[in-house]
Amino acid sequence: MSTLIAIVLSAVLTDNFITQQTYGICPFLGVSKKTSSALGMGVAVTVVMALATLVTYPLYVYVMKPLNFAFLEIIFFIFIIASLVQMLEKIIQKLSPSLYNSMGIYLPLITTNCAVLGVTELVIGDNFLSAIGAAGTMNIGWAVLYAFFAGLGFTLVMVIMSGLREKLNYYKMPKALAGFPVAMVTASFICMAFMVFSFI
Repeated sequence: MSTLIAIVLSAVLTDNFITQQTYGICPFLGVSKKTSSALGMGVAVTVVMALATLVTYPLYVYVMKPLNFAFLEIIFFIFIIASLVQMLEKIIQKLSPSLYNSMGIYLPLITTNCAVLGVTELVIGDNFLSAIGAAGTMNIGWAVLYAFFAGLGFTLVMVIMSGLREKLNYYKMPKALAGFPVAMVTASFICMAFMVFSFI
């Protein structure tokens, strides 16, 4: 139970991919103008993270590492992530054309989203569980669980940012702050707020 709690708290709060590790900043700033598109992007990233980890972890542990192909991990992982994103893109396009259009170029860019690649790389580390303060031996269950909650943490920050940006649209901004500058200031405050969890 302590391992589960450590994984959840680490993935969502203390080691959040956007606020603490600064992965996935492109969609964070690009798709966070509307809450609906931010939520859609967060869910898409969560699904890709979990599925990519489900495929890459056993591939690395049971095939690549024993055959001494571990040095090709990034190439293999990117290929798997790209394939999953292509499938997800077709599914979203078929089921929700409006969400597909609102995500625009950022949906195929999940392929190169460093948060997705980052989670698949993190969980194959030998000392991953001890690094986040958890006990036990790493396995595919913990790896996929971490990836899923990392995606939820990503989604949480995306939705918070989009909500704040929607609120800011109601206020008249000074010309120097309007648009991207106020988004960066908002992102900075969100990151500082999440830093509190690092001290707990």
